[in-house]
Amino acid sequence: MSVSGFVTSGYEQLRDVFARLVDDGRETGAALSVWAGGREVVGLAGGWADVARNRAWSSDTLVHTYSTSKPFAALAALTAVADGTLDLDEPIGSYWQEYAGQGKSATTLRHILTHRSGQPAFPPSARSLDLLDDEALRRSLASAPPESVPGTTLAEHAVTYGHLIDGVLRAGTGRSLGQVYAEVVRPALGIDAWFGVPEEDLDRVAELEYALPGGADQFVAEVCPTYERVLAVPAGLLDPVRLNTPGWRQAVFGAINLHASATALARFYSSLTSADGPVRRLLGKELHAEFLKTQVSDQDQIIGLRVNWTLGFLHTDSFVGLGGLGGSAAWWSFRHDHAVAYVTRRLHDHARVAEIASALGDDINMEVTGE
Repeated sequence: MSVSGFVTSGYEQLRDVFARLVDDGRETGAALSVWAGGREVVGLAGGWADVARNRAWSSDTLVHTYSTSKPFAALAALTAVADGTLDLDEPIGSYWQEYAGQGKSATTLRHILTHRSGQPAFPPSARSLDLLDDEALRRSLASAPPESVPGTTLAEHAVTYGHLIDGVLRAGTGRSLGQVYAEVVRPALGIDAWFGVPEEDLDRVAELEYALPGGADQFVAEVCPTYERVLAVPAGLLDPVRLNTPGWRQAVFGAINLHASATALARFYSSLTSADGPVRRLLGKELHAEFLKTQVSDQDQIIGLRVNWTLGFLHTDSFVGLGGLGGSAAWWSFRHDHAVAYVTRRLHDHARVAEIASALGDDINMEVTGE
């Protein structure tokens, strides 16, 4: 397998690290992008985009990124807050009336965005639902009681995040998460990252595969055991056969199915904190600050560690960003003023991107990169 792309002066060590991952077989298809000073200073691609190993990974290859998606779903909700259609602290039952029962009358959009609505998993009643039946999955959340009193317990909404946001947006604005992202957010950001890959771009999407021979069962047991319960419903969220279909790639499952290139993610993070960047222009000064600052710091019952959540990201003194199940991750480094994105199709842990972070001198704890 070959590595293509470029590194600018001062970043040569990243080519060595990335090439070693590919040469050692720890990576079968991935890309790395680093942005600094408003430009891409590293753009590397390696391995194959398909299981059959007929398509080389290129700079514009798209891949499913699991929870790396969540900040983009959150941003869709926040654009509706910015224009005054939604309020972060208004009970969402005032928009989404079906949701207000079963002890959820006080749940707010802020609770959802900070993983404190008490619904980190779909209820048992959703077990028989298809993972693409978004209407039925939203109804299951609306009709179910929360697992804890809203606002009291931190538990990453690993797979429910997007459906909860979608429900609020549909009720409060008349537009879905997918529509708001496609019509407002993505054009403003100008990035190659999609909730619902267009038909003409499907041939750019990489195929997922497991690194471990035991597939999903071994993957969960060894890589993410605390997520076993939340990943069980609906069925198929860990099934590459299903996730590699056009149906999944063109659907909107806002918690986990953003399909993006490494360059797109790093470009987004490169201007995330900027006072004149597209995110600030979308949200305005005050809401932009709210988006980035820590809203809650507590033991996350799903991640299993104490973390700081903003209205969409994990946050420390060193970075703001989020990773996804399987090994993709993206962040902005406060210490070094650079943005980094690593995306992969080979589902395993975050050891690969941890090596990238180490080579950059970034203090990124890959154990708290999210689902």
